[in-house]
Formats: sequence, structure tokens, C-alpha cells
Amino acid sequence: MIGAVFSAPYILIQRRIIMDCLFCKIIDGEIPSTKVYEDEFVFAFKDIAPIAPVHYLIIPKVHISCANEITEENSNAVAKVFEAAAKIAKAEGIESYRIINNCGDDAGQTVKHLHFHMLAGIKMGWGPESLGKTE
Repeated sequence: MIGAVFSAPYILIQRRIIMDCLFCKIIDGEIPSTKVYEDEFVFAFKDIAPIAPVHYLIIPKVHISCANEITEENSNAVAKVFEAAAKIAKAEGIESYRIINNCGDDAGQTVKHLHFHMLAGIKMGWGPESLGKTE
């Protein structure tokens, strides 16, 4: 199933397996969110604790726990996330933005459903100082 595009029934079956996933519940409408984009494969919504003027979470509808779980069979879901990011940016007139993915506890992943933070609306730096204190 290399490069497979997951159909809606497959996505629904996968989500129902992970009943305690916060993001699966948001996708299913069980938990409210401020949606900014949705298509057959991707759901995007405003982060409830934004760190930039624009801070959206873009998530695949198929449940993948983190980047370590991306395979040939499900990697198309990640491509769909980046296609959605470009559509969101264009629709909202965002010319400059950062996409961040945290994988694992030490990286700051708090919800075990693959997600990408889209940050914009502020000039961002780069370098060791942007990481904060390291141990």
C-alpha cells in the first residue's frame, strides 16, 4: 500500500481504535475546537494555548502516534498535512510561517497523535537561544 490515500471508512475505523485520544475526539466533534480547515484527510484548529499570534494545529485524521510511527503505508497522511498547510497559508494571506512537530516526551509532545504546529504572525529567530535552557 505504498503511497496509499486513506479513504474515510479506514480513517474512522482507525480513530475508533484509539478511543482515549484527545485529537481523535476533536476530529470526531466530541470535544469542541475552533476549526480553521478540514478536508477528507486533515483537520486543523486553533491551539488553545498559542505561543504566536497565529498558532494552529494541523493533524492527519488517521491516528499516527508520532513521527516515529510514520511508514510507507501511512506517509501520505503527512503529505496531506503539508498540502493543507499551504492551503491555509494561502487562504489567510500568511506568507511566512514555521511548521513544528514534537516527537516524544523530551521533545514536548503532550498529545500522542501526530500533529504539526503552524506558527505565524511574528518574526521568529533561530539558534540555540530559541531552545531555552537545556540540561
